[in-house]
Amino acid sequence: MIARFASLLIVCSMCGAVARGEARQATAAPAEPADMEMLFNGSDLAGWDGDPRLWSVRDGVIHGETTPEHVAHGNTFLVWQGGEVGDFELRLSYRCSATNNSGIQYRSRRVTDDTAKNKWVVRGYQHELRNERTMPHVTGFIYDEGGARKRICQTGERATWEAVGGKKVAEHLVDQAEFETLMRIDDWNDVIIRAEGNHIRHWLNGRLILDFTDADPALALEKGIIALQLHAGAPMWAEFRNVRLAKLP
Repeated sequence: MIARFASLLIVCSMCGAVARGEARQATAAPAEPADMEMLFNGSDLAGWDGDPRLWSVRDGVIHGETTPEHVAHGNTFLVWQGGEVGDFELRLSYRCSATNNSGIQYRSRRVTDDTAKNKWVVRGYQHELRNERTMPHVTGFIYDEGGARKRICQTGERATWEAVGGKKVAEHLVDQAEFETLMRIDDWNDVIIRAEGNHIRHWLNGRLILDFTDADPALALEKGIIALQLHAGAPMWAEFRNVRLAKLP
């Protein structure tokens, strides 16, 4: 009887270990595609378009900064000139100041009509970038830049946006305690954005932090441009490096 009970404990322990291993594997970042294209050459902003007062290259990285002397008149963006992208995987590293926030636009469109506050306005999906650890005001959520949905999917959520009923959260992927171990304050953080059809995922430093399905065909974005944000308001800076893209079949 004791031997049988011990055997059962061993089996249960093994099953638990397998389940934990599968859970870690499910949230781990995928292997990097072999055919990624470098979007930034490390020396100048060739292939990008932004306000020359605010964007430059410093020490081999893209540097965007607003100051009291050089303010952003509305949110402004450094726009990649490679055209629209549909299904893709984008990888980069970023760091920024804590006085404001930044973002990565994807499947977005450039706005050139009278509603634009400057020449570099972009609307669409935004991967939020922050230098904070306290959820929900952290890096990684999807913001509807220029749109009505605002925070479409929060960091830590596996969610769907339905045509009827709007957003529905199915699961929480990351809690406050784990996010604090993931986020590198005042340092470089690695971001992966993968969009396949209406399914979008974000990873931070190798860990899945957002899994979103945009199931409303009237609102879901299928393709668009890529851009980097400087936010209006308090002076801030943001830096980017190792910006690379794989277009998916």
